[in-house]
Amino acid sequence: MIVLALETSCDETSAAVIQDGLILSNVVSSQIKLHAEYGGVVPELATREHLKNVQVVAQEALQQAGIDSGQLGLAAVTQGPGLPSALMIGLKAAQGFAFRLGIPLIGIHHHEAHLYSSWIKGDPARADFRDFEPSVALIVSGGHTILVHVSALLQHRVIGGTVDDAAGECFDKVGKLLGLPYPGGPEVDRLARAGDAKKYSFPRPMLHDPSFDFSFAGLKTSVRYFLQKNPLILESREGVCDVCAGAQTAIVDVLVAKTMRAARFLNVGCVAVSGGVACNSLLRERLEEACRLDGIRLRLCEWGFSTDNAAMIGVLAEQKFIRGHPPLAMDAEIDTSWAL
Repeated sequence: MIVLALETSCDETSAAVIQDGLILSNVVSSQIKLHAEYGGVVPELATREHLKNVQVVAQEALQQAGIDSGQLGLAAVTQGPGLPSALMIGLKAAQGFAFRLGIPLIGIHHHEAHLYSSWIKGDPARADFRDFEPSVALIVSGGHTILVHVSALLQHRVIGGTVDDAAGECFDKVGKLLGLPYPGGPEVDRLARAGDAKKYSFPRPMLHDPSFDFSFAGLKTSVRYFLQKNPLILESREGVCDVCAGAQTAIVDVLVAKTMRAARFLNVGCVAVSGGVACNSLLRERLEEACRLDGIRLRLCEWGFSTDNAAMIGVLAEQKFIRGHPPLAMDAEIDTSWAL
C-alpha cells in the first residue's frame, strides 16, 4: 500500500509518500523566513502560504518518490490540533485527493504522530515497529510539552503536560528577550555552548512537584525581570551566552528529571523523545547520560523527523489503517481540541 500524507498544522507545508513503512519522500516547505520578521507565527500568513504551496509540495513528493497518483491506496492528513485555518487547507486538499482518486482518507492527531516518530530510523528512513516496547514518551516542542505512557503500539495515555507555556515556547521567548533571531530555540542552544550555566541561576518550575506536569511561564518571566535589572548584559556576547546557558540548563533540568521519574515510576525500559526541542543538544546529552545510568534504552527522534513533517503522519496512518481504523468522511472537519 502506498500512502500520500499531508501536514499543515502550523508553519510548515509538508507532503510525504510512504510504502510499507518506507519513507519514499518527505518534502517540507518551511515558512521560518516569512514569520521571522514578526518574531512568531502569524496564522493568516501561514494559511496563505499553505494554500499557495500544498498542491506544489504534494506533486513534488510524488515526483521524488517516483509514484504516479494512480498508484496511491491511502491518503492521510493532520486533522488537529493546530492553527484552525492552517489545518483546514491540508484537510480540504487531502479530501480532494482522496475523492478524486477514490481512496480512503485517515485523519491523524498531530501529537500522536510525533509520539511514534521516534521509530523512524535509518537511511533510507523507515518506520520499524517490530522492536516496539512499552515506554515513556516526551513530546516537546514550541507548542506542547507532554509526557505519555505508551503501553503498546497505538495504546497510550497522557500522564503529564504543560500547565502554561511549552518548553519550546520558553526557549523562543528567551531568545526574543535576548534579541536573537527567530526561532530563538536553536540560537539559545548554539550560544549556550559558549556560556557558563552556573553564572546566572534561573528557577526550575515544578521540578519537585510530584505530578508529571510542567510549567515554564515563570522561568520565562524570571529571565525577563533579570534582563530588566541587568540591561548591560545584552551588550556583551559573553553575558548573552551565559544567560542562554543558564536558562537552557533550567529547562533541561526539569524535562530530564520529570521524564526519568516517570520512567522509573512506570517501570518501563525505554524512553522516547520527539518534537522540535528533541534537537536541543543539551537535552540529548543529558537524557543519554540519565538513561545510561538507569539502564534504560533511549529512542531519540532523528533530526529530520523532529519538527513538523508529513512522513510521521503517513507512517501512523498506515499503521491505523492496517488495524481497521475507520476512514474520514469526505465532509469531515478539523478538530483543534482533539485529546491525545
